Amino acid sequence: MKLYTYFRSSAAFRVRIALNLKGMPFEPVPVHLLRDGGQHRAAAFQAHNAQQLIPVLEHHGHDLTQSLAIIEYLDEIRPEPRLLPADPFGRARVRSLALAIACEIHPLNNLRVLRYLTDTLELSEEQKNRWYRHWVETGLAAVERRLAGEPETGRFTHGDGPTLADCCLVPQVFNAERYQCDLSAVPTIMRVHAQCMALQAFQDAAPAAQPDAE
Repeated sequence: MKLYTYFRSSAAFRVRIALNLKGMPFEPVPVHLLRDGGQHRAAAFQAHNAQQLIPVLEHHGHDLTQSLAIIEYLDEIRPEPRLLPADPFGRARVRSLALAIACEIHPLNNLRVLRYLTDTLELSEEQKNRWYRHWVETGLAAVERRLAGEPETGRFTHGDGPTLADCCLVPQVFNAERYQCDLSAVPTIMRVHAQCMALQAFQDAAPAAQPDAE
C-alpha cells in the first residue's frame, strides 16, 4: 500500500489519519506541490491521477483518488475501528459534517485557488489571506453551530470515537491556525480537535511528523 502525499496537504492528512487509526501500514511517496514546478503536474504522477491532485492510494494495482472515497474504501476493507457509524442516520450525519469541510471550506482555500488569486488575479498577499480567513472562519462557524447544538456530538464530532468527520476536521483546524484564523468563536471544534490530537494516530499523521516535512 503506497500513499502519494504531501506533508501539508489537508486531503493527504485526512487519509494518513484514517490509515493510522486502522493500523494499516503504508509507504509514503512524497509529491512536492511546489518543487520542480509542482511534481503533481509531472507525467509520471498524472498516470496515477489525471486530476493532478493528491492523495492517491495505490493498493493491489489500483489507484484510488479523492480522500473521502479513499477513507470509505479503507472502512470497507478493514471495518474496525469504524470511521462511519453502523446506523444510516449516523453515517449520513458523519458524511454531512465531513462534506461541510471537504466540499464547502477546503476547495476555496487549497493551494491552486490561492495561487490563482495571487498569480492570475494579482491579489496581494494580505488580500489572499483575508480571502482565506473569511471562508475558513465562516465555514467553521457553521460546523461549530452543528457540533454545539446536536446531541450526537460527544467527545468527538459524532459520539465517543473518531470518525470520518474528525479525519476532516483536524487538518482544517491545522490550516486555520497556520493562517492565523480567529478560532475563539468555535470552542466545540477546538475541544474536539484537542481530543483528537491526544491520540497517537493523529499525532503521527500531522504535517510536522512526515518524512517530507520542511
